[in-house]
Amino acid sequence: MTRVGGLALAALVLAGCSLPRDPEGTLQRATGGTIRAGVTAREPWARLEGEAPAGVEVDLVEGFAREIDAEVRWLPGAEAELMAALETGQLDVIVGGLESTNPWAGSVTLTHPYLTTALVVGAPVGHAALTDLAGVEVAVESGTEAAGLLAKTDAVVVPLEDLADARGRPAAVEQWLLDDLGLVDTGVRLAEADHVAAVRSGENAWLVALERYLIAHEADAERLLAEEGAP
Repeated sequence: MTRVGGLALAALVLAGCSLPRDPEGTLQRATGGTIRAGVTAREPWARLEGEAPAGVEVDLVEGFAREIDAEVRWLPGAEAELMAALETGQLDVIVGGLESTNPWAGSVTLTHPYLTTALVVGAPVGHAALTDLAGVEVAVESGTEAAGLLAKTDAVVVPLEDLADARGRPAAVEQWLLDDLGLVDTGVRLAEADHVAAVRSGENAWLVALERYLIAHEADAERLLAEEGAP
């Protein structure tokens, strides 16, 4: 989108008393200007390697920036530090694997979920079908949330430092990693996560513009996630 188009988008969102507004003018300022984006490291959503961040949500924010003819100024940091900066108006958005259950939801505003991912049990091709996990040896990475969730089932938990050592066993893994590990989805779900971004509370035109972009680009998010998990 050209700068004229981006300005038109901002004008459309801001026009009319029935439409959402930004008390601090975030959308108007960012359009044709700069998005101040906080980013915290969490694979595959954001990586802080090299000169610039990378990852699924980094790509999404960069795409949104192009749509409103903006540049992104990335500010990496710990989640608590970034949330405090967002709450006081020093940032416009935060990404980095945030989920709808984020405890900062009372201090900042979370977008509507734009993508749902699942923690699943995958099995090698040709493995016997799983109707339940009772008595089944299931590999899982030690010390992870997946290990804790798997321990609540009737599976025989096989903790490993590296799931590449699963040796033909089913494994509890994020769905996007199945291809990388040579596994297929058994249909057994251990958990689901709704993914969101965070913005400053009250900046409603900005919120609407961002979440409309994210929801409209769900297919791009799924593609980027699949690329992250490709062997």
